[in-house]
Amino acid sequence: MELNQIRCFLEVARSQHVTKSAEKLHIAQPALTQTIHRLEAELGLPLFLAKGRGIVLTEYGRYLQERLEPILRELDGVPEAMRKMAKLERETVRLSVRAASTLTTEAIIEYKKAHAELNFQVMQSGDEGLHDIDITTKLFYREARGEDAYVCSEKIFLALPRGHELASRGDISLAEVAGEDFISLMGSRPLRSICDGFCAQAGFTPRIVFESDSPAAVINMIAANMGIGFWPEFTWGRPNSDGVVLLGIEKPACSRDIIITRRHNKADNGAVDDFYDFLCSRFERAKGGC
Repeated sequence: MELNQIRCFLEVARSQHVTKSAEKLHIAQPALTQTIHRLEAELGLPLFLAKGRGIVLTEYGRYLQERLEPILRELDGVPEAMRKMAKLERETVRLSVRAASTLTTEAIIEYKKAHAELNFQVMQSGDEGLHDIDITTKLFYREARGEDAYVCSEKIFLALPRGHELASRGDISLAEVAGEDFISLMGSRPLRSICDGFCAQAGFTPRIVFESDSPAAVINMIAANMGIGFWPEFTWGRPNSDGVVLLGIEKPACSRDIIITRRHNKADNGAVDDFYDFLCSRFERAKGGC
């Protein structure tokens, strides 16, 4: 059963008039009649019966009409559904955010004000093929061959409650706080493993008294005098609480690389390219403001 046969059959079934159906389908009446006869021969069943000067559906014809009409509607709707799908794909930017989530979220909010039609999907997974832009961090980034990436170095401070005895100091050695309680991100976060490495260089393992997947929760707990923690310079920005003081760490030197990688995995990568450029410029502005 061919699609053309289905269309011809359903049109004749609706009109129950071969000549009118042929005109609507823009084909010759004999050709339409032959198409119907071939379909009946293929099924081995009569679909129409002559009645006066016209035709009517047989019981088999009515059954076939009931079964085929919803199928044809589905088929006819496929091109439009695919066009909508392609439009949504063009207007969607998928981000894998495993670092700098606060700054990235601020960039999305700012960008959306001028591009309301754009959709963002944010995930915390680096699975290949699922994202258009990846934001992650490494202690030292070594450029991968053929990789399209923006890289910037970020200093990491030590954040203390304002009432802490070391709060008035300038730069300090990390070993000086070896016995302190630490507020930290969860161990699954790349920043956590980097900062644990800094502590290991200073000769101690941090005593974690509170850990969270949320940077905001870490910031709030430090401000509440529950402990001290590491603070990425421009990713988190300056503390919005008077209860937090940032100190530079002179030994070991504490910094990391932020890497924003763009993938070219769409037929129309325009929206991804535009937001990637905006995001990189947003990081440059944040870096310059610190």
